[in-house]
Amino acid sequence: MSMAVAGLLAGMALGFAGYFGGFGAFVLVAALGAIGFVVGRFLDGDLDTGEFFRPRGGYRDRRR
Repeated sequence: MSMAVAGLLAGMALGFAGYFGGFGAFVLVAALGAIGFVVGRFLDGDLDTGEFFRPRGGYRDRRR
């Protein structure tokens, strides 16, 4: 499935949630979609958990 089709399906799901469920449902579907995207990237091996916990460049622990 191409990214365009995936984006189309995600947009349609958000549109239906917003129309039938209101703003709260729209936000819930968007948040769960983002979480699913991150988990999918992690399971595909495209995302390393160290990227979330690694300090940004240049920062060093000066206590040692």
